[in-house]
Amino acid sequence: MAKQIGDILVEKKLVTPEELQRALAEQEKTGEFLGSILIRMGCLSEEQLLQSLSEQLNIPFVNLKDLTIDQAVIQRVPARLVEHYKVMPVRWERDVLTIALSNLHRYTWALEDIGLHLGCEVQAVLASRDQVNEAIRKYYGVGADTIERILAQKQGAEEPAVGLEEKTEDIERRAEDASVIKLVDQILQEAIQQRATDIHIEPDRDELAVRYRVDGVLYDTRVSPDIKYLYSAIVSRIKIMAHLDIAERRVPQDGRIKIRVGQRELDLRISILPSAYGEHVVIRILPTEMLYSLELLGLLPEDLEILQRIIREPHGMILVTGPTGSGKTTTLYASLSKLNTRQRKIITVEDPIEYEPRGITQIQVNPKVHVTFANALRSMLRHDPDIMMVGEIRDLETAEVAVQAALTGHLVFSTLHTNDAAGGVARLMHMGIPPYLITSAATAFIAQRLVRLICTQCRHEVSDPAMARVLVGGGPIASYRGKGCEACRFTGYQGRTGIYEILTVNDRIRELILEKASSDILKKEAIRLGMKTLYQDGLKKIAAGLTTSEEVLMTTQADG
Repeated sequence: MAKQIGDILVEKKLVTPEELQRALAEQEKTGEFLGSILIRMGCLSEEQLLQSLSEQLNIPFVNLKDLTIDQAVIQRVPARLVEHYKVMPVRWERDVLTIALSNLHRYTWALEDIGLHLGCEVQAVLASRDQVNEAIRKYYGVGADTIERILAQKQGAEEPAVGLEEKTEDIERRAEDASVIKLVDQILQEAIQQRATDIHIEPDRDELAVRYRVDGVLYDTRVSPDIKYLYSAIVSRIKIMAHLDIAERRVPQDGRIKIRVGQRELDLRISILPSAYGEHVVIRILPTEMLYSLELLGLLPEDLEILQRIIREPHGMILVTGPTGSGKTTTLYASLSKLNTRQRKIITVEDPIEYEPRGITQIQVNPKVHVTFANALRSMLRHDPDIMMVGEIRDLETAEVAVQAALTGHLVFSTLHTNDAAGGVARLMHMGIPPYLITSAATAFIAQRLVRLICTQCRHEVSDPAMARVLVGGGPIASYRGKGCEACRFTGYQGRTGIYEILTVNDRIRELILEKASSDILKKEAIRLGMKTLYQDGLKKIAAGLTTSEEVLMTTQADG
């Protein structure tokens, strides 16, 4: 007679007799599987249970991460069966299908049902629930079951391929279908789970690609090839959620959506751009509530001290420079958050409004009704602000009003698109701001970039000859890398931090600006006076084991 699972667990000393008795008593009340009760009680792990069940039932226990599953197997087993029974097909040999499962509750019935559907013999191996779910996502893709069901309901009638025109009433009806709603929700939930900041939905000649941006890098997401037949319905569903015109496909459109995922509220910024093969959709994922903290930006202690000093100036202009996606807005809001008290009036003008902190008045740019940066700035001055933030200085008119505000007792924050801090001075001059006004108004120019952080779960020290030749503080830099693990999706990186270059406008810098010195001369003199470049700040973060030389060199020039 086969041993009971409880006896095996006690023999292996995985649970005590007392814990087993408590679990059996609970089982009499609920009828729940004994192993599930013991896991819930914290007496043993899922892996320990499955290995013991493997011994009891003579079913092999496998690590799905070590297996490479043939795509032919995936194509033979429908996603609806995989999702319904939460199993993963791993092998098909001589009309025998091997599936991995973690839930043994009525597993015999599941094997029989799958075998009946596919007309083959089915045998099982055991694997952890997380590994089964991860394998389903990896091999079948997000929403595969939903896509299969939608197309099956249409009895094989293919919808128009990507990029083709359809009747507005047809796509509106499909966009409101429960299955399409579920599919869009699955794409959003998967992106949020993967820590994505952006979702890209991109039609091409004969396919539809879905990509997530994680830690600044775009990754292809596994989706069923059949998703291309649902392209119009997906885009229309997103348009409906964002209150956009689903009939308009010739011009760009922008909108917003607020959603709740678990306990989190998220703001989705939608941008739709017509292309040769259809409308491209980009969804920016923004938390509605963020902890804005200067201390969490990644500034070194000496730079944090400088920044805290300059933002406490009663007036002047602080400009943050860098390309799109370099974290400028986050730095501005962290600064405003530090200054946001009931004794101060803070007004911002932005395009678009990304974050919505309490206690700050925000204005959205809207050129259709003549609400431009410059016009909004003029109106803001009549509302008695102490601190003003301009999302971006794009033209001479906006720059002139911002400078005048700084000269008349206001503290003004804004951004410029330049490569380094000294380039901010040249940019203002190029716009037409006279040097004497720049020296009078500007307090500091801050250049920044974002670099990926090494995953703390798989971080290890390595030999890096290139970095060993660079001296910081009199010694070679120790280098670290991430091996790649589940926590970081096998990239070696998880999260990002900033690297900074702070050019404070002191007396010597003012002299050079008045002399119309080039940005190169300004930068060299600022370095002589103690400014760290982006590259030098990056080296310090490499030395601290936070990031890698590749990340720093990718985002900066090695001008040390």
